[in-house]
Amino acid sequence: MSTWQAHLPALVVLAPLLAAPLSLLGRGTRWPWLVVSAAAWLSLAASVLLLRQVLDDGPLRYFVGGWEPPWGIELAVDPLNALLLVLVTLLASVTLVYAGTSVAREIGHARAPLFYAVLSLLVTGLLGIAVTGDAFNVFVFLEISSLATYTLIAMGRDRRALTASFQYLIMGTIGATFYLIGIGFLYAMTGTLNMADLAERLPELNHTRTVRTAFAFIVTGICLKLAVFPLHLWLPNAYSFAPSTVSVLVAATSTKVALYLLIRMLFTVFGVQFAFVHEPTGNILVALALVGILSCSLVAIGQRDIKRLLAYSSVAQIGYMVLGIGMVSVTGLTAALLHMFNHALIKGALFMALGAVAYQLRGTGREQMAGLARRMPWTFWAFVLGGLSLVGVPLTVGFISKWYLILAAIEQGWWPVVAVIVVASLLALVYIGRVVQSGWFDEPPPGKPEEAPLAMLLPMWALVLANIYFGIDARLTVGVAERAAAMLFALSP
Repeated sequence: MSTWQAHLPALVVLAPLLAAPLSLLGRGTRWPWLVVSAAAWLSLAASVLLLRQVLDDGPLRYFVGGWEPPWGIELAVDPLNALLLVLVTLLASVTLVYAGTSVAREIGHARAPLFYAVLSLLVTGLLGIAVTGDAFNVFVFLEISSLATYTLIAMGRDRRALTASFQYLIMGTIGATFYLIGIGFLYAMTGTLNMADLAERLPELNHTRTVRTAFAFIVTGICLKLAVFPLHLWLPNAYSFAPSTVSVLVAATSTKVALYLLIRMLFTVFGVQFAFVHEPTGNILVALALVGILSCSLVAIGQRDIKRLLAYSSVAQIGYMVLGIGMVSVTGLTAALLHMFNHALIKGALFMALGAVAYQLRGTGREQMAGLARRMPWTFWAFVLGGLSLVGVPLTVGFISKWYLILAAIEQGWWPVVAVIVVASLLALVYIGRVVQSGWFDEPPPGKPEEAPLAMLLPMWALVLANIYFGIDARLTVGVAERAAAMLFALSP
């Protein structure tokens, strides 16, 4: 391995971190957009190289400053977080192409440098959570990404964005505090914050009340960040009133990073034996997931604002991922990891389509969707194909995820769970179908039809085509997910 390749784990995080202050040196939208976009694409290239290295040579360890743990900070990359790094950097890069046009109108030239700087910090925090091997540094990067998200949501044009941001700040702070309390308990018992060291020392201490209390705090705090039902109340407003670019990036990446953190803590730090045998974590996660899938799918049907509809849909889709974890099997965990990746592509495409509607028609309600097939045909069909993927129609990524989830349920003989997945998919067909029906059959309001700018259509359709491509040829995503799932069970203490 060459010298520069050895520093790839640090480069992934450093590129967007350095881009944040550099983007503030220019005025208007062009300079900050170029700087932050260049950093995102550089991180994407580094992430792809890391994924190839991990698949070829096994997990990588990088000691920041040459100091080995427990004295130094370790960055660790394996198939699980390598896939997440590619996902976050890919969505960030594509979203920034889309942002070049959207931000100029929604944010304005005066606030654009600040917007891009904070957006780059959001990406830094998400990538840091994914790559760090230190439990306390997870908290540091979690706060970086959270503070950035609160700021970005508050920049929405609707005054309700401030309320949504404040609500998310309160809930997010509670979640982060719970996580920090849990980490404090673990440090008091083990004397280390390195995840690999924690995994070695905790089995001897799992019988203690302190470790069990730490486990409860950590899992609850992460579930707040993940928006697991019923801890999801911050999410609908946050997605609905944020600027379009923020809705795209946050919906596609933030909850996926929280899901990764939950998996990392359950399977790597605490281990399968403690998390799912000694404690009833699996049963609790399955129960919450099933209720969340059905209830939030039903709530989505009644929404008139389509961004809010997709927000409740996201809570239901998070339920699918949590359900896969709760099955405590290689197939179930594979399904969860697949849906982590696939749902990011789905929601990225759908929120980009809604951003294009908001850009041209100044809203995302049912009235804006009326006759959309005649006013904005490219945007309309992007939404249709993204919606079909969300439902789980064959030849789309949504089908791949749900197929593996059904296989995992059948393996355990959980036929009622299979029925819930099928019913929830039909409910998704109902709420997506109502939007499509309005766009196809309803009469558009008077006015000249005008499609979204090409700079918004290209990234939108790139994600739509990715939904189809990885639905037809899923060898890469399935292969990496299966390898990561098998590794987590094999290495779990």
